[in-house]
Amino acid sequence: MNYLLRRLSVVLVGGFFLLSAQAQEARFGFVSIERVIKEAATAKAAQAKLEQEFSKREKELNDLGGSIKTSADKFERDAPTLPEAQRQARQKQLLEQDRDFQRKRREFQEDLNARKNEELQQVIQRANKVIKDIAVAEKYDIIFADAVAYVNPKHDVTDKVIKALNVPATK
Repeated sequence: MNYLLRRLSVVLVGGFFLLSAQAQEARFGFVSIERVIKEAATAKAAQAKLEQEFSKREKELNDLGGSIKTSADKFERDAPTLPEAQRQARQKQLLEQDRDFQRKRREFQEDLNARKNEELQQVIQRANKVIKDIAVAEKYDIIFADAVAYVNPKHDVTDKVIKALNVPATK
């Protein structure tokens, strides 16, 4: 009998805790990281910084590409009238210029992608801190980011995150 009474009291206490937990509603939120990256001032500043940093190199590459295209067009016009040795020499020169251009373009793209990733990581780290601060301050239990099929707008805290990111950081 004592054993049965103990089991019954354990079940009743467990049930009480379950009812208590259900009575306290969990708070959920959602953040669109894609929107944060597009709209936050820090993300826009990072994009502007990258454009400034890489614009000169990109212009040089575009000019080099245009120059090679002009040379190739001239070669195609002149090729029928050139002696065989001269035609082959110019063709070889154009191929080397194009290979060099492709290498420079690839290096540029790799450097740009690496810098974009660095800047993006900084924005995401700051956004994660802001999301955590909002979650703690407003007592959210869970905040999801971009991994849901539908979100009721009342649970979307993206605007709060963007506003917090737009406030200049104090060091």
